[in-house]
Amino acid sequence: MPYAPSFDYIVVGAGSAGCVLANRLSAGPDRSVLLIEAGGRDRNPLFRLPMLMGRLFHSGIYNWRYHTEPVPSLGGRSLYWPRGKVLGGSSTINGMIYVRGNRHDYDRWAQMGLAGWSYGDVLPAFRRSEGHAERDGAYHGGKGELTVCRARGANPLFDVFVEAGREAGHPVNDDFNGAEQLGFGRYDFTIRRGKRCSTSAAFLNPIRNRRNLTITTGNLVRRVVVEAGRATGVEVADGANVRTIRAAREVILCTGTVNTPQLMMLSGIGPGDELQRHGIPVVHDLPGVGRNLQDHVDCVLAYACTEPITLYRELRADRMIRSVAAGMLLGRGIATTFPYEAGAFLKSRAEKVAPDIQVHFMPALENAANLHFPVPFRKPPLEETHGFSMRVGPIDPESRGWIGLRSADPADAPLIQPNYLQSEADCRTTITGIRMVRDVIAQPAFDAYRGPELAPGAAVQSDTDLTAWLRANAMTTFHPVGTCRMGTDPIAVVDARLAVHGIKGLRVADASVMPVITSGNTNAPAIMIGEKAAEFILGVGGAQAPPEGTRK
Repeated sequence: MPYAPSFDYIVVGAGSAGCVLANRLSAGPDRSVLLIEAGGRDRNPLFRLPMLMGRLFHSGIYNWRYHTEPVPSLGGRSLYWPRGKVLGGSSTINGMIYVRGNRHDYDRWAQMGLAGWSYGDVLPAFRRSEGHAERDGAYHGGKGELTVCRARGANPLFDVFVEAGREAGHPVNDDFNGAEQLGFGRYDFTIRRGKRCSTSAAFLNPIRNRRNLTITTGNLVRRVVVEAGRATGVEVADGANVRTIRAAREVILCTGTVNTPQLMMLSGIGPGDELQRHGIPVVHDLPGVGRNLQDHVDCVLAYACTEPITLYRELRADRMIRSVAAGMLLGRGIATTFPYEAGAFLKSRAEKVAPDIQVHFMPALENAANLHFPVPFRKPPLEETHGFSMRVGPIDPESRGWIGLRSADPADAPLIQPNYLQSEADCRTTITGIRMVRDVIAQPAFDAYRGPELAPGAAVQSDTDLTAWLRANAMTTFHPVGTCRMGTDPIAVVDARLAVHGIKGLRVADASVMPVITSGNTNAPAIMIGEKAAEFILGVGGAQAPPEGTRK
């Protein structure tokens, strides 16, 4: 598609926030918008079926397929970091769980001096995007582009897990995005009639024919062009061709927690010493770029199931073929569900102001984020096949990492050091979560199904043994944020309106702006950040007082 010589707005990155921004900015016919995506279009039918998410995570076609540097606090292990490289970004390959976070998260942001980011400020932005198929009221929207629905799975172990939580003394929670986050219940999902509702499907597909919106794919932005302290455009690689496209009003970076700081540093905006080390001229010394990396770390507890009722029975090749066909043609069946449908938000100590532990429950065994599929012509023992898994981890971690440049070549993957479990407090919180989940599984609701504990195993009991097991087995829940954080201090990268400190005409709108990670899955907050960026640019929207009720 030919480029116009200039656009009013250039949005770099068609991920969760970028798709929202492209939609909102192009709603006015007097504004020209260019949306640039490094990946391809989201046409693969595998994108549509929720149960196939694990295969997408490991595909190299629509995925940056990053790996961390060896993490010292995990015994030098390097972890796989999938990031979406496709229209819709990571919302096209993620688990589709819709969790906004906790009221306390956003009120804490506001208390840090970030006006416009309290819970009362962000709730209208969440509701504006949301088109919930079943919920309504003060906490939910029913008219937004992003379809959200309740969990769809019928496996009986989901209800067993929630009932066991109640028996252990925890509240049952029908809506983690409502008045309270604490308790056991089922998640909501961005699924529409059995198909994934990515931000591309929700926000781009309905508006592709807008004459003032240009969407390009397969284009890698090499740097932001800055002239006299103002972002005036971007330099784009289209195969062997490199061209500069100008922005009359603003450049907005929506390339995510990994790629946004990388692109800023390649543009000469970042820690001066690091830029000089790679021979990049320093346009603006901004030391916080790439710092403050936060992510949710967790671990997998697994038990054998004494009854053959888990998802394993549905994963046999012939049954999966039928399920995929039913999902594609009719929007029904196991392939239209996501296996981690039940979960919990818990407090490690009663006096905590908000939950600090999250649990995801799946009625199947997990190995490195893949379901155990039946092996042809083999009938293994029950405990190797039927089981259930819980992912447990802290959602208010203290550990902080960083993103750095590997070289000045835009095609080189950046350095990623998350420093998981660097803080002993994160280890303690996770171990507390493990003990709480063990107590839940010990409740009468599981008596008919509970087999041996497979991981970490009944013999692993002491804090010392659990810590050693945790450092050897902990993994990520793929929620990186914070590397271009909002703030007013010298390490902050953007202000409360997402404008980059010291550079005019340049904004960041993605999960990298979070000063502190939200409590739970981070896709919904990233979409909200896109809505807030549109508010700041266009001067629309506004705060709404939160509904009265028990504060989280």
